Amino acid sequence: MNPAAYSIVIPVLNECDASEHLLPALRRQFPAAEVLVVDGGSTDSSVARALRSSDQLLICKPGRASQMNLGARAARGRYLLFLHADTLPLFSEELLLNWMAMQFRWGFCRVQLSGAGAALRIIECAMNVRSRLTGVATGDQLLVVRRDWFLEQGAFAEQPLMEDVEICKRLRRIVSPAVLDAVVQTSSRRWEEQGVVSTVLRMWALRLAYVCGVSPRRLWQFYYGS
Repeated sequence: MNPAAYSIVIPVLNECDASEHLLPALRRQFPAAEVLVVDGGSTDSSVARALRSSDQLLICKPGRASQMNLGARAARGRYLLFLHADTLPLFSEELLLNWMAMQFRWGFCRVQLSGAGAALRIIECAMNVRSRLTGVATGDQLLVVRRDWFLEQGAFAEQPLMEDVEICKRLRRIVSPAVLDAVVQTSSRRWEEQGVVSTVLRMWALRLAYVCGVSPRRLWQFYYGS
């Protein structure tokens, strides 16, 4: 694999604190990566931080799907890694390049929540079991997709929520995902701020409503309260 083998696409919106730690860490951990930050109109210092630490800074309308699609089209790597700003891969570049040499089409990692406590360990275990059994991951699990195939399949649906679930369901109908033997650590702040039980129930309600056909826009309004 050559140094242009993969690109990391990071959608951000007012994530200056997370970006301050993530971008330098990615530079150290994945020196061969092309790092693209796609800003959705931040009003904090996210853009300034990205200018210092990314290979490409792109700006577009807010919306994670739109932002990631723009990054995918601009990327030069053969594989795309869609990474949230509050998520950090806990594996080496060598391991990543070895996976890519296996020529899989798409896959995702296991997730670890950043906080302490038994409840968070149970939640992350349930997330990992569910995604392995269903072939449907969340964006927190670092979706890895071969770029040409991703674009051939229509990229992310331009919807305000559940874009990760939608694309996993669409891709798994063609080929099962590779569940990569590695962990990414994502922030547990929403569970800590909103409460573990209430957050879990809220996420279950969103997924059930989505499966029952409620539009992603209605779900977005419910989730963000606007």
